[in-house]
Amino acid sequence: MARFELQDADFGTALGTAMPLGDTLFAMGLRLAADPAQVVSAHMYFNLADRMGVEDAAFHRQDLAGGMTRVQVARAQRLAREWLARN
Repeated sequence: MARFELQDADFGTALGTAMPLGDTLFAMGLRLAADPAQVVSAHMYFNLADRMGVEDAAFHRQDLAGGMTRVQVARAQRLAREWLARN
């Protein structure tokens, strides 16, 4: 799992354009959701993006959770809490 050092409200420079952290986390969730082996991480990133106010993050998180086990969802939630505690 990636660890980010947060300096300010902007994060990421895809194509040379700074993106807010929530949008960056949402984009990471979208990218990882396509890989069945990464659903826990994708759920975690959608959860974090939702907490940061990204409008579609909750929808994608719930959609992804529909195909996950309870253990996977619980792990994703724990990882999100740990990420928040570190960052």
